[in-house]
Formats: sequence, structure tokens, C-alpha cells
Amino acid sequence: MPYSVILAHPRPGSLNHALARAACAAIEQHGGQARFHDLHAEGFDPLLPAAEVARDAPLPPLITTHCREIAEAEGIVIVHPNWWGMPPAILAGWVDRVLRPGVAYEFLEGDAGEGVPRGLLAARAAVVVNTSNTAREREARVFGDPLDRIWKDCIFGLCGVAKVRRRMFETVVTSDPATRREWIAQTEALVRETFFTR
Repeated sequence: MPYSVILAHPRPGSLNHALARAACAAIEQHGGQARFHDLHAEGFDPLLPAAEVARDAPLPPLITTHCREIAEAEGIVIVHPNWWGMPPAILAGWVDRVLRPGVAYEFLEGDAGEGVPRGLLAARAAVVVNTSNTAREREARVFGDPLDRIWKDCIFGLCGVAKVRRRMFETVVTSDPATRREWIAQTEALVRETFFTR
């Protein structure tokens, strides 16, 4: 069973990289195939060109591969830092270019795009792992939780993935090695419980 693991963090060796590796390890320990993409290492171009907007547009090979893999995925894991209450630009561009009409969603016949889309992704669940340098209490009081709404409703809910589990690890900048090891273990457990526990 293939599972897509998408990482968006620019620094090799980051906590986000360790969390993504932990997710891949949990998938493979249970007989799944982790299709891992480090968007920065791949040099993924986040800019959606006008030529790709149409549903039947010809796509570059890398985008075609990403589209095929996300359509086939049994489950999806997204790992990224919280930047300005949003995913990093490279990941927002991945959403623009990969979760496209005909791959992740469609509009019903007779709908010109102004209605409610129908999700097409086969994934039965998704896990989103975030890191933050803002304490949880301040984040909730001052900012709310825009990432929760973005991933659960605006992206995965629209694309037909009803079960979305998300975890924010904070505060990274003041964390010690033992805390980070615990976060890595919690990520493995979250992936295991979401995809492999009935």
C-alpha cells in the first residue's frame, strides 16, 4: 500500500526532517510503501504557470509523478513548520500544482466551478505534523489555529479525505534533545494509530 509523505523545510537535518523520517519508518514497519518527497531537496518549483491551470493541461514529469502518487495514496502525511499561520510557500505551491482538478477534486456535470466540488483522493486518512516557536496558549489566544482550518477543511476536506489528524509540536526553539526524541516517538505513534490501527 503506498503512502505519500511530503516534507517542506529548507534545512537538512532539521526537526521536521526527523519527524518526516519517523513517519516513513512507521509506515514501512507496518508493510506500507512510503513515497517520500523532500520538496526543497527536489527543487520543487511552487509557481503555478498559466499553462498548467486547465484541467487537461500537459504537465511536467515531476508534477505528473506527484499527481499520480497522491491519487494512489492510501494515506498522506504532511510535515512542515508553522510560518505566519500558513504552510511554507513551497508547500502552498505544491498544493496549487498537485491537488488539481481531475486529480484531487472535480466539479459535477453542469457546474461551471462555482459550486461545491467533489473530492477525488482515495486516501482514507491524512496526518499533518507541524512545528512552531510560539507557545500553544499564546497561539490559541492571539492567532487561533488557522493551520487546522486550512488542512482539515480547505484542503483535505475539499479533496475527500474525511479523517485528518494533526499535531503541533512547540516550542521548538527552547526544546531539549529529550523533548525532541519524544516528539519523534509521538509522530511514529500518530502515524501508526491513524493508518494501521482498526
